[in-house]
Amino acid sequence: MSKPLGCQPDLGSMHIFRDTNFDFMGNKWPLIGLSLLLAAAGLVSLVIEGGPRYGIDFKGGTLLYVKFAEKPSEESIRAALGKKITGEISVIAVQGTNELMIQTETRNERELQSTRQLIEDTLSSVFGSTPDKLNFTGAASARVYERLNLPLQKAGVFINDEDLRKLVTETLSFRDKQKGGIIANFDELSKVPGMTPQILTVLKQESYLGKYLVRNTEVVGPKVGKELRTQAILATLYALAGMLIYVGLRFEFVYGFAAVIAVFHDTIITIGLFSLFHKEISLTVIAALLTLVGYSMNDTIVVFDRIRENLQRGRKGDMTEIVNRSINETLSRTIMTSGLTFLTAVALWLFGGQVLNGFAFALVVGILVGTYSSIFVASPILVFWQDFMKKRGDSNKGGAAPAVTTAKKLAAK
Repeated sequence: MSKPLGCQPDLGSMHIFRDTNFDFMGNKWPLIGLSLLLAAAGLVSLVIEGGPRYGIDFKGGTLLYVKFAEKPSEESIRAALGKKITGEISVIAVQGTNELMIQTETRNERELQSTRQLIEDTLSSVFGSTPDKLNFTGAASARVYERLNLPLQKAGVFINDEDLRKLVTETLSFRDKQKGGIIANFDELSKVPGMTPQILTVLKQESYLGKYLVRNTEVVGPKVGKELRTQAILATLYALAGMLIYVGLRFEFVYGFAAVIAVFHDTIITIGLFSLFHKEISLTVIAALLTLVGYSMNDTIVVFDRIRENLQRGRKGDMTEIVNRSINETLSRTIMTSGLTFLTAVALWLFGGQVLNGFAFALVVGILVGTYSSIFVASPILVFWQDFMKKRGDSNKGGAAPAVTTAKKLAAK
C-alpha cells in the first residue's frame, strides 16, 4: 500500500497502522446513511414512547434496593404492589444476585414516605413476619440489645452489660460483613466469639429471620425531579454552545459548526438507543453523555488540527484528499485511545452491575458513535462546505474577485 504524501513516521510514538491510505471520504455515503437510519429509528421510538424513559432522578418517586434470602418472584411482588400502589411500578432483578430494584412513580410530594412504607408493608405481607418478635435481618444493634437484655436475665444467663453490647456488635458484624446482611439459620451465629448455646436459644425465642433486607432507599420528589431534568438539559446545551465557540475561535466557524453537528449526532443516536432498548435516563447517564460530548469533541479536534497542519504546509490535492490524508495520519492515535477506552467501558457494562448499567451503556455507545462521527460526520461537512465555496467562487469568475476559500482562510491562521 502506498505511503500518503507528507506522512512521516513518528519514531517516538506507538503505531498500530503505518502508511495507511484508506479512502474514508469515498465511502462516506453508506455510513452517513447508517447514521440517518439510526437517528430516525431513535427519534421514532422517542415519539412512540412519548419521550425518553426518565429514571427516578428526573420524574420523582421511590426506589428500593432489596436483597432476598432466596431468588424472588418478580411477578408475584409486582402483582402484590399493584394492589396497594397506584401508578407505574417497576420491579427489576439485579443480574447474578438475589436483589430487586423496586421503583414506583410518585406524583405528590406528600406520598413519598407513605409509598415507601407501603412497599415495605407489602413485602412483609408477601414474605411473612412475626409481629411479636424482632426481625433479626436488618435490626440495629440497639434493638437487638434491648430485645435480649431482660430475657437473658430471666433465662438465668448471666452476662454483664459491656460483654452483651460487645457480643451484639460482633454478631451483627458477622451478619453484615460475612453473610451480606442475611443469614439462613440462627445456628450460623454459633461461630461468633462469645456466643453460647444458651444465648443463642434466647435469641431464637426473641427474634426471627426475615427473608429480605432493604439495602438502600432513594426518594425524590416530582418537583425536584423536574428541576433536575431542566438543569440536565441546560448543562448539555451550554456544553455544546461553549464547544461551538471554542472550535470556532480556534479554527473557523464552519469547523465549529461541523464539530457541534457531530456531537448532536452522537447525543441523538445514544438517547435514541436508550429508547429502543427501554433503558432509563438517570443523572449518571447525563454524566456519561456530558463526558462523551467532550470525548467526541476532542477526537474531532485532533482530526481538524491535522487538517489545518496539512493545509498550512501547502500539501497538494483538493480538500477531499487532504481530509483523507489527515484521517489516515491520525488513525493509529484514534484506534489506541478509543479502543482502550472502549474496552474499559465494555468491562464496566458487563460486570459493573445494574446500578452502573445505564452509565456504562452510554459510554459504550457514545465511544463507538463519537469516534465514527469524527470521521464520517464532521469531516464530510468540511468537504461539502469547501465544494460549495469552490462552486460559488467559480460562478463569480469574470465579475468581482472570487471569495477566499475556507481552506485558504484556515491555512492563514
